[in-house]
Amino acid sequence: MDIRIYYEDTDAAGVVYHASYLKFFERARTEYFRERGLGVGELANEGFVFPVIRMEIDFKAPALHDELVSIITRPERVGGSSFTVRQQAVRQSDGRLLVEAQVSLACINPQRKARRIPSHIRRMLEEGAVQEP
Repeated sequence: MDIRIYYEDTDAAGVVYHASYLKFFERARTEYFRERGLGVGELANEGFVFPVIRMEIDFKAPALHDELVSIITRPERVGGSSFTVRQQAVRQSDGRLLVEAQVSLACINPQRKARRIPSHIRRMLEEGAVQEP
């Protein structure tokens, strides 16, 4: 997913405010599902919700106002009722890695009880998983 950095995304120094990346990454996860034919709203209506349960972020370089940044999302691990994705923010002009995150999500029902990830979602995540050498 590609985004342009707007003034509202930055701090007083014109650098992307760290919490803005949470929004960028959330949108990119939603788009990852949407591009594969799975709307998160529809999944919620079917009783499958995927809240973030853990996030680890490394800030490597700043993004600045008006830059174009690509947010890359790749599944890494799929468990019975949770999965982890790697997300990266990369500056388009020079390909520099700006921010990298490991994000773990649970699969829960509307009553907030853990449930197994449905097989069609599991397959989609496994097909996109990062292959370790």
